[in-house]
Amino acid sequence: MSKQTKQIKIGLALGSGSARGWTHIGVINALNKLGIEPDIVCGTSIGALVGGMYVTDHLDTLHKWILTLDKREIIKYLDINLLMGGGFVEGKSIITFFHERMGDQEIESVRKTYASVATELETGKEVWIQTGSILESIRASMAIPGFFTPVNKDGTWLVDGGIVNPVPVSVCRALGADKVIAVNLNGDIVGKHTRNKHLQLTHSAIAEETLISRFAEKVKGHANHYFPEFFEDGEAPPGLFEVMASSINIMQDRITRSRMAGDPPDILLSPRLSSIGLMDFDKAAEAIKEGEKAVQQVEHYLLDMINDQ
Repeated sequence: MSKQTKQIKIGLALGSGSARGWTHIGVINALNKLGIEPDIVCGTSIGALVGGMYVTDHLDTLHKWILTLDKREIIKYLDINLLMGGGFVEGKSIITFFHERMGDQEIESVRKTYASVATELETGKEVWIQTGSILESIRASMAIPGFFTPVNKDGTWLVDGGIVNPVPVSVCRALGADKVIAVNLNGDIVGKHTRNKHLQLTHSAIAEETLISRFAEKVKGHANHYFPEFFEDGEAPPGLFEVMASSINIMQDRITRSRMAGDPPDILLSPRLSSIGLMDFDKAAEAIKEGEKAVQQVEHYLLDMINDQ
């Protein structure tokens, strides 16, 4: 098998997509098997998390951990606090978990060029985080509006980078990549959640049931304003997570299409992920497999790209 030389710099753009992001692990592992080791890794949202674990040499640890997840364990890491404002999950618990088990590093210290993408809340400006704590950069990039609370970094409030750049091809190029491999997690998603409503409700039942009970503890009798299960008459409207998932999917799909039209990657990977919902973090094995398959489907193009020098 031909090995990648250092005559060209390979960039890997890992896109946003919540639970579908475990697919990135399969992509990275499959690329490495082909002898392709990216020099530059840029991620948005869940892509920032997987990319951060990769450049700090903790990808195997992350891989093993997520294969043990079930929905009830996932809920433990959702530290709900309605009083914080800006989102009902603080995100401190999951960051603390990663810090305790995998440590934290400064971005400047890792062996690869790394950047996460966030959005400046006040101005809408795209922010590339290239210095400081890896975990802090990940948390800012993953601050899904309305779900996670925003992150204050250097006096600026930051939210999810998927609002402005869901698949950061442009960041890879700006940081010196000659060739860019991009992973779009939202290519076949729009509309699938509402058409497969029964399936989606089945997948998220435990998560929503647990979140409802925790909301009830926080807001007592007002929980019915947040979840449709409390409506008694008529057909219930879509649930909170279904609305959030579908809205985010539509937004990111449209933005990704627009950005890639102007700055296409050299290789685009679009795994088939319509069966994996926003909160299906327990479907890691399925997501990882789809990532591996996406690489295998374009293997000869990848090898041609790295050998064409």
